[in-house]
Amino acid sequence: MREAGDVREAWARVATWLERNDPGVFTALGGPGSPEAIRRAEQRMGLELPSDLWQWLLANDVDADERTDPRETLVERGCDVPVPGGHLLLGLEDIQRVYLHQLDMERMEPSEDPDCPLWRHEWLPIAAERDGLYGTFLDTAEGTIGTWAEACAPEEGVYASLSAFFHQAADLLEGVSTGDWSGPGAPARPLKRDEPRPEDEAVRRWARAHGMVVNDRGRVPSSIREAYEVSRR
Repeated sequence: MREAGDVREAWARVATWLERNDPGVFTALGGPGSPEAIRRAEQRMGLELPSDLWQWLLANDVDADERTDPRETLVERGCDVPVPGGHLLLGLEDIQRVYLHQLDMERMEPSEDPDCPLWRHEWLPIAAERDGLYGTFLDTAEGTIGTWAEACAPEEGVYASLSAFFHQAADLLEGVSTGDWSGPGAPARPLKRDEPRPEDEAVRRWARAHGMVVNDRGRVPSSIREAYEVSRR
């Protein structure tokens, strides 16, 4: 069983760094979550959330202050915290919205291989693009972190736990060397979610030449990137 305290420690590293170096994003994290709201979300989704996710949502919920920011997108709020994958970190309301959307999509158009569906009931989104086509999920049954992308098979087990995911985010914030944070002496910021890596276009061209499906925007799946790197050795 994963210890909830590990998540509190990992998330505290992220929140502390943001409070010191990017107070705007820190404020956007929202206030403490509500146990009642989390229980309502469990009932709505028909899914019991693991203890580590409870601890994270109780610490900060992007939607906790109930500010409205209507958008014509699946993700209505989201917080631009630099996390692995570069997606928007979701609050409880957006988690529910994206989860139910992904589940409905799988039900309406079932995956050809039932053993490898594009979405499982136990996967819970924790970060996503505004359109929901790319994102990061927590496997509530296994406790691991995976990713999904349009027209690509989901990647499971990318991180061992929610704690490992947030520790990686904190490592990036504390030691990254690309981009710029404002302020004298501030450490550099990682690439923003919409900012492509310099080598992405070369990877896309190689993938298409080898019959692989890859989108024109967003994150290149790590499986394709790894295959590209192997081909260059």
